[in-house]
Amino acid sequence: MAYVIKRYSNRKLYDTQESRYVTLEELEELIRAGKEISVVDVSTGEDLTSVTLAQIILENERSRRAGLPTAFLHQLIKHGEAWQDFVQKSMKSSLEGILSSQREAERVFRELAARAGWMPAAPSEAKPEKKGEPAGEAEALRSEVAALREQLRTLEERLEKKREK
Repeated sequence: MAYVIKRYSNRKLYDTQESRYVTLEELEELIRAGKEISVVDVSTGEDLTSVTLAQIILENERSRRAGLPTAFLHQLIKHGEAWQDFVQKSMKSSLEGILSSQREAERVFRELAARAGWMPAAPSEAKPEKKGEPAGEAEALRSEVAALREQLRTLEERLEKKREK
């Protein structure tokens, strides 16, 4: 479920789940943490999510944390909507490819970890359960995988922060 952020006429942003005002930087942190946000104008009900996300990107550009090439921005403005549609489709396709690659990398990592003895083998590689074994073992494996995923996510965040510095 998306975090609903209300935008007031004074341009303040209000997080309805946390019941507090938030900054663009805090919204960026929410997104980096994997949260989905939805920004809505309080008076009109208009969806301002894409405008707010673009604003976050532009703020990063201003502080030089991100770098969109000037030539790219010129083309985006020059060719208008057709170019924007093309960029949107390309980015969506690229993102899907990245996510697919990430899932594949996680699968390979789990396989290697199982072979190295760092974690139990994946269920598809595991030996069939004996009738005397408890059914709770599968749940224990799921929680262990969830913990490993959380550790991996934490490591990825730390790596990303080091890259930004």
